Amino acid sequence: MLFWLVILSGKFSFAYFLQIKPLVEPTRDIIKETRIEYSWHDFVSKNNHNALTVVSVWAPVVAIYLLDIYVFYTVVSAVCGFLLGARDRLGEIRSLEALHKLFEQFPGAFMDTLHVPLPNRSSHQFSVQVVEKNKVDAARFAPFWNEIIRNLREEDYITNFEMELLLMPKNSGDLPLVQWPLFLLASKIFLARDIAVESKDTREEIWDRISRDDYMMYAVQECYYSIKLILTEILDDVGRKWVERIYDDIDTSIKNKSIHIDFQLIKLPLVISRVTALMGILRETETPELERGAVRAVQDLYDVMRFDVLTINMRENYDTWSLLTKARDEGRLFEKLKWPKNTDLKMQVKRLYSLLTIKESASSIPKNLEARRRLEFFTNSLFMKMPRAKPVREMLSFSVFTPYYSEIVLYSMAELLKKNEDGISILFYLQKIYPDEWKNFLARIGRDENTLESELYDSPSDILELRFWASYRGQTLARTVRGMMYYRKALMLQTYLESTTAGDLEAAMGCDEVTDTHGFELSPEARAQADLKFTYVVTCQIYGKQKEEQKPEAADIALLMQRNEALRVAFIDVVETLKEGKVNTEYYSKLVKADINGKDKSQEIYSVKLPGNPKLGEGKPENQNHAIIFTRGNAVQTIDMNQDNYFEEALKMRNLLEEFHSDHGLRPPTILGVREHVFTGSVSSLASFMSNQETSFVTLGQRVLANPLKVRMHYGHPDVFDRIFHITRGGISKASRIINISEDIFSGFNSTLRQGNVTHHEYIQVNLQVGKGRDVGLNQIALFEGKVSGGNGEQVLSRDVYRLGQLFDFFRMMSFYFTTVGYYFCTMLTVLTVYAFLYGKTYLALSGVGETIEERARITKNTALSAALNTQFLFQIGIFTAVPMVLGFILEQGFLRAIVSFVTMQFQLCTVFFTFSLGTRTHYFGRTILHGGARYQATGRGFVVRHIKFSENYRLYSRSHFVKGLEVVLLLIVYLAYGYNEGGALSYILLSISSWFMALSWLFAPYLFNPSGFEWQKVVEDFRDWTNWLLYRGGIGVKGEESWEAWWEEELAHIRSLGSRIAETILSLRFFIFQYGIVYKLNVKGSSTSLTIYGLSWIVLAVIIILFKVFTFSQKISVNFQLLLRFIQGVALLMALAGLAVAVILTDLSVADIFASLLAFIPTGWGILSIAAAWKPVMKKLGLWKSVRSIARLYDAGMGMMIFVPIALFSWFPFVSTFQTRLMFNQAFSRGLEISLILAGNNPNTGI
Repeated sequence: MLFWLVILSGKFSFAYFLQIKPLVEPTRDIIKETRIEYSWHDFVSKNNHNALTVVSVWAPVVAIYLLDIYVFYTVVSAVCGFLLGARDRLGEIRSLEALHKLFEQFPGAFMDTLHVPLPNRSSHQFSVQVVEKNKVDAARFAPFWNEIIRNLREEDYITNFEMELLLMPKNSGDLPLVQWPLFLLASKIFLARDIAVESKDTREEIWDRISRDDYMMYAVQECYYSIKLILTEILDDVGRKWVERIYDDIDTSIKNKSIHIDFQLIKLPLVISRVTALMGILRETETPELERGAVRAVQDLYDVMRFDVLTINMRENYDTWSLLTKARDEGRLFEKLKWPKNTDLKMQVKRLYSLLTIKESASSIPKNLEARRRLEFFTNSLFMKMPRAKPVREMLSFSVFTPYYSEIVLYSMAELLKKNEDGISILFYLQKIYPDEWKNFLARIGRDENTLESELYDSPSDILELRFWASYRGQTLARTVRGMMYYRKALMLQTYLESTTAGDLEAAMGCDEVTDTHGFELSPEARAQADLKFTYVVTCQIYGKQKEEQKPEAADIALLMQRNEALRVAFIDVVETLKEGKVNTEYYSKLVKADINGKDKSQEIYSVKLPGNPKLGEGKPENQNHAIIFTRGNAVQTIDMNQDNYFEEALKMRNLLEEFHSDHGLRPPTILGVREHVFTGSVSSLASFMSNQETSFVTLGQRVLANPLKVRMHYGHPDVFDRIFHITRGGISKASRIINISEDIFSGFNSTLRQGNVTHHEYIQVNLQVGKGRDVGLNQIALFEGKVSGGNGEQVLSRDVYRLGQLFDFFRMMSFYFTTVGYYFCTMLTVLTVYAFLYGKTYLALSGVGETIEERARITKNTALSAALNTQFLFQIGIFTAVPMVLGFILEQGFLRAIVSFVTMQFQLCTVFFTFSLGTRTHYFGRTILHGGARYQATGRGFVVRHIKFSENYRLYSRSHFVKGLEVVLLLIVYLAYGYNEGGALSYILLSISSWFMALSWLFAPYLFNPSGFEWQKVVEDFRDWTNWLLYRGGIGVKGEESWEAWWEEELAHIRSLGSRIAETILSLRFFIFQYGIVYKLNVKGSSTSLTIYGLSWIVLAVIIILFKVFTFSQKISVNFQLLLRFIQGVALLMALAGLAVAVILTDLSVADIFASLLAFIPTGWGILSIAAAWKPVMKKLGLWKSVRSIARLYDAGMGMMIFVPIALFSWFPFVSTFQTRLMFNQAFSRGLEISLILAGNNPNTGI
């Protein structure tokens, strides 16, 4: 309630003081104005208090009044979401530096959140007990951390060397400290050595300088204790006495604060070099020669310590030193070494060697950006509030559910090597986009990093690994299955490690049982427990048909089942039998798993006979509905097949499931919402725009919807449903055709209507961080937004939304409205505001009212009236809708990085992209509201860095953007030509700049964001392709991509009902205002405002249409009278030119009037064309359809040329293409990727 009171008070204050109050007095003045001379024949305003003038002034104000509440909602919700995110500790670890700095807190945080509670863990008070507690925490944390790192290596995000640095020791040995991963301690010993050698300070000062860096201190302490441990283990009794004597002397010197006196610290490098040499030998496999070398190395270390470093008085321990000296002189000292054979000791030797040899800082480890992001989010989430985890045996069981139809399961080698028109294959693309991951892959399969892919073909196993490597970087089912099976792997690890009870932990610290996890995947108990708690069902609707037809997808699904034993596949099996001479079709819903005895065979688990064909409604929800019976457990998570999952996030699933038992208000949760990570923001600027936009909604936006607004719905995968609640209340998918095109959100509607509660949780990015693939080409983005907008239009018409509106209280209803259909309505209203503003200005300009009133206002010095007529429409809703994105950046990236990111996006013309998207949403939402019939758009899930042809862009955007953009340009030109502007050019620019920006964005964004869009060779090819498409007449079975005629018929398919035709006719009437206004501005009409002038203009238009028909008369029909036709065409042309010349000479018709007439007739012709197209059946009956079609072709040709010519002009300059490439692929350049190789292609240049 408070939330909306803030918004409403801001909205009404803004509306009253800045919109309504300033216009009241000017409106009264306009109403009082009399004896206004109109430029045209006025029907309404002359004797009606200038009604149309008042409407022109107030229309954009009313429109803004209706939509400004959404702007206030956007800003307030963004601020609210920012504060809630900060409270939840989001973004605290946003860099590697922060991860390094806070790493020592991770084991404790992990034990507090992701580990099952242990008794007496928090009772330690003394320093020794605190160290022991920290060590126990580290020992429990290490197996999980190490498994996360190993999975990163298996996924090829990190190198073998990086994995070694990131792995954490087991901390199960005798060292009295916590051993941290090497990436924290690398190079610290050398820095500490330099401080000790170069410093002339006292011991306290030296140690104080070292202790300023915690990890430098830990490295020094670990080396100190490790050397003692290793030497004690490998040396004989005499050797042990020497080690004990040295360490006792050091401890005494430290206690007496005389270490810089008793020891020559300047010789420290010498000691380190001797220890390093010894460790280098001991880490190898034992041989007689190496054993002798080790003895010599220990003796060298003894000599250095005895003669170079020690300056203490040895008389105090005379017996020990004399024994050692005698043994050394006789060559007996250290002659027998116990070679390290214990696994822990060998690991300790290798670790000490690494500590003493790694000189480079590991502050940039890992280098891969995705690996960094994942580790940063996981470690950050350890400090966020979440329910305590229960043991696996006590946790809620759950299923994961993925619908699949016929998308790519696993890339075949043919698909990977197939080249597009530019000569680029998918494999080549992936190698250039992920160069580090390609090298890591080659290293993982035992190949050199410079190996060519062709060298892998001789090994079937390498070919299979290559196919999986590529598939894991695309939007494939294989990637989704791998990600979801991490749940099972996480549960097995958790079960395995929980098998040691808390009471046995301290006793087991010295053995490997607690911390050695290499066998957890083979543990029968762990596998059984995981299978009890987790099921993964992929509902492959046509898998049976694919098997019958031996499609490669069926074989690939069988391969996935073989590799993932817990994977279950549901499908609809169609069985046809002969019964009494008739074909009887039966439908079965089946569930199968891999048959362990057969490679491509599957074992049937369940078969349920259905009463008929289950596919009655939309395909995807019906696919889910038939298979929901095969899920098990208390919860079901819906995952789309363009999603991924990560092992470290799967560890948090049992915490998330506990939310069902947590307090979330009056009602328990029925849907657990989780944030998504959109993982396609990697290469092009469009990808980053889209991912930033979606990330803003799925994090900051949904955070506010869930709390405090309580109107979060289900916006698609990967939310977790209370399975029992939903399958007893209509399921999770409504499937009615058309109305449920966006089936996801209806699950949320259904849950809320039945008194459910939808929550949102951000400690887990399911896409646990389930990464969600999103299409990154502008066309794919437009199709996706069109699908969502059309689906939202259908929601407006649904009974679910009606019922929610009826049942919600006022404030919750407002929240619901502005986060669903209200968002799209306000988006459409933003565009309509521009139209209202420009048509109002056009009316004032063409009628002459604007000029008259402004002159009178200037004379009477009525500044308020003058200001009202010159309102500058600089209001851009896009500026305010960027607020959530900016605040999201600040929260999760930090202020400076957020500002840099936002400024970079501006330079990459993100405003153009978002303005273009505004047009997309407006068009599809508006068309669905007017005509209905939203349909599922297959957006494609391939890799999109290819040049899109001009004709393809024209087909997709002609009606949604180009027509509307040219209409806005026409309005601006009319206002420029006939409007009255006392301020001159500057006033016009300020008045119209935002409208010009919108129009140009709509016209040229598809070509601006088109790879190689300004490359001359491509432009020439595009023009040839476009003219072929435009002139090809088509026929039966010809698709819209091949012929303009077929495309035009498709574009009119949505106008089906009488209501649609009437609505289209009414909307098209606006185009006739241009002709009516402009003809009265021509010089030829003199001072007359008679209707006769308007009538004569229609006669001229009719003559022009007749001339057009004469010159475009069909050659097929005229084959028998070609000569006569050409004679008629010649005479008509001469008569037209003669008539025009006579009119110019004998009347006041000027050349400017001719161009003005074009400005008048072009929109009128489009209006007639639009009305004729709406009444297509009538036109066909009248025999006029072919004429209408030929005029429509002329208009499309003209519009195409208007857009094409500027592109061709810019293509003459090579630097434009270079600039565009940098603008589109700045992320790729900044990461050092060879994007130019992808754009240039592998094909040799062909001459044009």
